[in-house]
Amino acid sequence: MHIIVDGYNLIRRSEGLRRAERQSLEAGRKELVRRLSLYKKMKHNRITVVFDGWEGGQFLEERDREGGVAVIYSRRGEKADEVIKRLAAKEKKDAIIITSDRGLADAVIRAGSTAVSSDEFENILARASWISPERNDEPDSKIYSRDGTKKKGPSRRLSKKEKAYRSGIKKL
Repeated sequence: MHIIVDGYNLIRRSEGLRRAERQSLEAGRKELVRRLSLYKKMKHNRITVVFDGWEGGQFLEERDREGGVAVIYSRRGEKADEVIKRLAAKEKKDAIIITSDRGLADAVIRAGSTAVSSDEFENILARASWISPERNDEPDSKIYSRDGTKKKGPSRRLSKKEKAYRSGIKKL
């Protein structure tokens, strides 16, 4: 599975990452990559974080690797959303896109990938750091559960979109 993160979207939706970004833009990016690298060590998924470089970036797309996390800066004139859409179209069902940008989420769902909101992923990162490899206990599932009451019958079935979303969340 390949987790593709809309970098600045996640930074600006997370209180802890916003605090780091207030020091400097570079500090916010470094903190995000550090958290994703810790998550990667626990879950062993491929992770790519994409940042906008469209206003002040280079003329060519920049790629880097930090702590096992692939970092992409879009080229000047191209937004990170376009890079993410391209990666989602290439990966299809193997990609989970982390963004709260509704337009981008709709586009990657149409491409066949799963979109997870930045807030939801922030909770997953928090839970993952709370459950260390040495500890076998889990957090209270009722706190983090999206499930409601038990529904029965064909008219109560989940939509394809909701099934794909829940499947993506389970994989994270």
